[in-house]
Amino acid sequence: MRFFNVVPTARLAVLGVVVAIAMALGPNRWPGVPESLPVGPWDLPGPVVVATAALLVLALIDSLLAGDPERVAIERNMPSAIALSVEGAIQWRLENRGSVPVTVGFADELAPSLRADTRRMRVRLPARGAADVTTRFHPARRGDFFIEKMTVRVEGPLGLGARQAHRSLPAHLRILPPFRSREDAELRITQARVLEVGARSSRGLGTGTEFDRLREYGPDDDYRRIDWGATARSSKPIVRVFRAEQNQRVVCLLDNGRVMAGRVDGVPRVEHAMDACLAVASVSTALGDKCGLITFDRQVQSVIAPSAGRTQLGRIARALYGLEPVLVESDYRGAFSAAASRFRRRAMLVVLTDLSVQVVDESLIPALPLLARSHLVLIGAVIDPEVEAWAAAPVADAASAHRRAAAIQALDERREARIRLESLGATVVDAAPASLAGEIADAYLKFKARGTL
Repeated sequence: MRFFNVVPTARLAVLGVVVAIAMALGPNRWPGVPESLPVGPWDLPGPVVVATAALLVLALIDSLLAGDPERVAIERNMPSAIALSVEGAIQWRLENRGSVPVTVGFADELAPSLRADTRRMRVRLPARGAADVTTRFHPARRGDFFIEKMTVRVEGPLGLGARQAHRSLPAHLRILPPFRSREDAELRITQARVLEVGARSSRGLGTGTEFDRLREYGPDDDYRRIDWGATARSSKPIVRVFRAEQNQRVVCLLDNGRVMAGRVDGVPRVEHAMDACLAVASVSTALGDKCGLITFDRQVQSVIAPSAGRTQLGRIARALYGLEPVLVESDYRGAFSAAASRFRRRAMLVVLTDLSVQVVDESLIPALPLLARSHLVLIGAVIDPEVEAWAAAPVADAASAHRRAAAIQALDERREARIRLESLGATVVDAAPASLAGEIADAYLKFKARGTL
């Protein structure tokens, strides 16, 4: 015979409180006992003890009459991965394999940070019947969530006692980084495709430098694109048509060190950098280029080789979802050396970091020549809107004056750091959280249109 935990129910607790109140308000002796007798077993707590024992015996009998928890089959259905900003759903399907109706309660092992509407359910199952129960969850952090145990409770006919057992239903849920700039990225993809098609059809000059075809000269064509050899052979002006180059390489280098742990707009800087990586990957792979990823702190943590296709965005998202900033100084020289050795062909390298003066002067500038000599380097950083607001705020007292002066100094130092990086050949995007991903995607599209990749 299988062993189950016998547990009381909420109904038993309520009934016990009611009985206790009733007896407290009632007589202090058993009925028929004269008040002249001295204190004895006919006084309280004698009646209380008897009533409590009767309730417990009744609850025990009720729990013994409860159904077998093993005869209740439970199946959990849930997504294997969702983005942090997306609402998810968990569905449980319960099936009563017994011949009598039962009331089943169960509790699933859901982490508090999943923020489920509820993890405890109670449902009435008819004989040989089934029911579906659903709850919504709103995850509060990225990462892996392992769900293992479930507690199942079958109540007795009176609802005073129940049998309880534990069930093993292992599941793995990945919470991926939110892609907040998805709509902006899709808009830029559409615009880039429309511009390329329009340029090819109306002007004969594509948005890149890769040869596409020859066609007859039109009034809006650039005469510098005339192919004189083809013109001589056909006895009429022929122009060369170019299209945006494809199969180029874009690699995001994501700093996951100490400076990326600072919070901007309510989340760590690395969250905004992840969104920019996803935007670059989405736009570049949609336009036929290959996108890759390197994450690093004091050492290189992960490398996603550049690839095109629809599945590459998912690979990059899976490489990002478990990252948490490491409170150490990042090794830019080691990361840049690894990138330079892996990617010898010219590529656009997008470095996501912060423009703090110490990092730029001591780490970023000394390591930047490792990349700038062979690659097109774009450095992306997120600026704190709160600091900008402090710099523009009116002075009301001494504290606000000091805060404004400190904010102005911090912004000036970022501006100088940007100028020094640009003097070494890098393109720098220092933008607000809401516009960082879009501005980096725009910079990529400009480079692509100019053929500088």
